[in-house]
Amino acid sequence: MKANELILRDTLAIERTKLANERTFLAYFRSSIFFLGTGLSIIHINFFQEVNYLGWFFVAMSPLVFGIGFYRLISVRKGIRQMVESADN
Repeated sequence: MKANELILRDTLAIERTKLANERTFLAYFRSSIFFLGTGLSIIHINFFQEVNYLGWFFVAMSPLVFGIGFYRLISVRKGIRQMVESADN
C-alpha cells in the first residue's frame, strides 16, 4: 500500500461530501422553485395588486438563486476532484 493512497475511511468521507454537495444544490433548486411559485402567485392574484412589484422581485430572484446553487455545485465538485487527485498522486 502506498503512503499517500486513500483508505476506506477517506473514500467514504469523500462520498459523503459529494452527497452533501448534491443536497445543497437541491436546496438551492427548491428555493428557486419556491421563489418562482411565490412570485407568480403574487402577480396573478388580484388581491395583491398593490404589491405586484414584490411578485416580480421573487420571479427575478428565482434564476439568480438557481445560478448561485449551480455555480456552487460545480465549484465544490471541482474542488473535491482536485482534492482526490492530489491524494492519489
